[in-house]
Amino acid sequence: MAYDFRLFPLCFMLFVLLVNNNNVICQEEGAARSAMVPAMFIFGDSLIDNGNNNNLASLAKANYFPYGIDFNGGPTGRFSNGLTMVDVIAELLGLPLIPAYSQASGDQMRFGINYASAAAGILDNTGRNFVGRIPFNQQITNFENTLNQIRNNNGATDVAEALAKSIFFVGMGSNDYLNNYLMPNYNTKNQYNAQGYANLLTQQYNQQLIRLYNLGARKFVIGGVGLMGCIPSILAQSPNGACSEEVNQLVLPFHNNVRSMLTNLNTNLPGFKFSYINIRNMFQDLLTNSQQYGFSEVNLGCCGVGRNRGQITCLPFQTPCSNREQYIFWDAFHPTEAVNVLFGRKAFTGGPDVVYPMNIQQLAMN
Repeated sequence: MAYDFRLFPLCFMLFVLLVNNNNVICQEEGAARSAMVPAMFIFGDSLIDNGNNNNLASLAKANYFPYGIDFNGGPTGRFSNGLTMVDVIAELLGLPLIPAYSQASGDQMRFGINYASAAAGILDNTGRNFVGRIPFNQQITNFENTLNQIRNNNGATDVAEALAKSIFFVGMGSNDYLNNYLMPNYNTKNQYNAQGYANLLTQQYNQQLIRLYNLGARKFVIGGVGLMGCIPSILAQSPNGACSEEVNQLVLPFHNNVRSMLTNLNTNLPGFKFSYINIRNMFQDLLTNSQQYGFSEVNLGCCGVGRNRGQITCLPFQTPCSNREQYIFWDAFHPTEAVNVLFGRKAFTGGPDVVYPMNIQQLAMN
């Protein structure tokens, strides 16, 4: 992938020279932009993909209407009606929206890159039913390729210092359950019980985060897995329309493992800092107190087909609900922009019940 990276190091260079009260001053089109960090690099799945699957031979795409119906510019490949959670966090950090790896070039890339890919997982074979996708291992390789080109255009020391101040957002694990363990054409369920599979995922995840650390990452934001037993796709399989406690309990060991893994990395790797976003707690609170948050529809997709509008996800040119701000779920799997904004803000300034041991704002300033 040939990009012009001559302008990419500009913000990094300015970061080294112009730090004022932890605010990074970067020049963008002649105007000063104040940001808390030099850049944000994003790794994950469809919850935060913003177009990397658009040109793949993949069944996991969202570059068609009504996806993006509320996004300035229309469909982009985001699996939402509008902004994703990382879009919200980027804006709160004072950064522009972070471009997709497959689409960005030169000047656009100076504030970071989004490598996330729909259907991707911690395990390479996760999501194969969707054919094309970019697993986490390959996403890291793509970042490594980017980094090699940046270093060729700038001094390694300056880049290392800027990377250490940048945010690395990683949101992985959902597809390793939804599009691996719970899929009938995978043998995973017959090979591992819930704890054994969580251990397998965590061991691989640990190695992947260490790989990013060895490439220069120091400030990690890790998005946890949510209450997957309560998404429309799973609700549609329930005879009474209730959340699947079986699925929620299945994922719980991984949730617990990840917190322990991050604590160990923080202890053993010099300079390793993290914010763990407890999406599970956020969703539990949202479902319990939906009316207080302004949501009236808690178990239906705004766009989809069948029971709970979750048996078939949002189809091209399907007419979605009109009161999208009152829906928790946009389609069979993904939250609406309203939820992404709520969760992004909580992750940025929330307390330890939802983001541990520090929120993203504190991490950026630490």
